[in-house]
Amino acid sequence: MLNNAAARKAVSGAVDPLARGLLRIGLSPDAVTVIGTVGTCAAALWFFPREQWVVGTLIITALVISDLLDGTMARMSGRSGPWGAFLDSTLDRVADGAIFGGVVLGLAHAGDMLSAAAALLALVGGGVVSYAKARAESIGVECNVGIAERAERIIVLLLAVFLTGLGVPYVLPVAVWLLAALTWITVGQRILHVRRQLRTVATPEDAA
Repeated sequence: MLNNAAARKAVSGAVDPLARGLLRIGLSPDAVTVIGTVGTCAAALWFFPREQWVVGTLIITALVISDLLDGTMARMSGRSGPWGAFLDSTLDRVADGAIFGGVVLGLAHAGDMLSAAAALLALVGGGVVSYAKARAESIGVECNVGIAERAERIIVLLLAVFLTGLGVPYVLPVAVWLLAALTWITVGQRILHVRRQLRTVATPEDAA
């Protein structure tokens, strides 16, 4: 979840000793990835639907450390490679779905169906954003564009959820509508970006 290099460096002093300790007790980087994802999903789908916003956010935020731990452990143990990157990226999307899904259920529980619909739009759009990048890369096209990347979407949502739990009004409805709009704008940006790149590539039919 923390993709920013500066943010990772700032917490590495705390992460490195913990990573070494987990390796010493025989825990693998993949196991930490799975544990972090399961914990995040459980917290999001248990606390958020009950509108227990603060405790859910605090637990999920604490579990973000697993996203730093697995990579650190992989480097320390010499296990870095495509499998770990694939597993981490895939399970990140599972966790994202659980977080947004929990917010959808929580807003519905609160009776705010319009905001729940917006959160659902953001959830679906987030999946499309990730798929667009993966599909573009599968055909050899770069697709690292967009105003609403994964980390930013999750940070904005969790901050809004936390403030809502503290009693700040309107912040969560505003956040989910904003995220829904920005996410689908990002989808459009990625589609247009890929289209522009493909137009510059001469096809056999064009050459003929």
